[in-house]
Amino acid sequence: MNKHMMLTTFLLCLMFAFTAHSQAPVKDSSHTIKKGRWTAEKRADKMSDKLYRELGLTHAQDKQIYVINEDIIRRRDAIKANKSLADKDRMQQLKALNEERSQRFKTVLNPTQYKKWNDWEMKKREHLEAKMDKKQERKLARQEK
Repeated sequence: MNKHMMLTTFLLCLMFAFTAHSQAPVKDSSHTIKKGRWTAEKRADKMSDKLYRELGLTHAQDKQIYVINEDIIRRRDAIKANKSLADKDRMQQLKALNEERSQRFKTVLNPTQYKKWNDWEMKKREHLEAKMDKKQERKLARQEK
């Protein structure tokens, strides 16, 4: 019985070791990806897939939207990674990227699809602003205490 217990314990330890190893950060050809972070390609694919379903894109539109999303995501990541930029400059560049995406989408989407996408983006922005306002209120409340 004691040998059986030792064997079970050993197998459990091996299982935990393999599980921990399989959850280690994945190495990309250019850099190590942090756990939980997707590559630009995967994020662009996810976004494009969602737009494909929500807007009823054609396959040709889907491919064009994917290329736009991947380009914008890569450039956004580069801006965020640039620690030498002042916060104000970083925000201006990110805003310019969003405007560029909007203009590029306008050339791919038909007017109905573009309006639906634009309305969806506005809702997301409003939700984000409300969330940021709430966070600011909590921060001010903590400071007053």
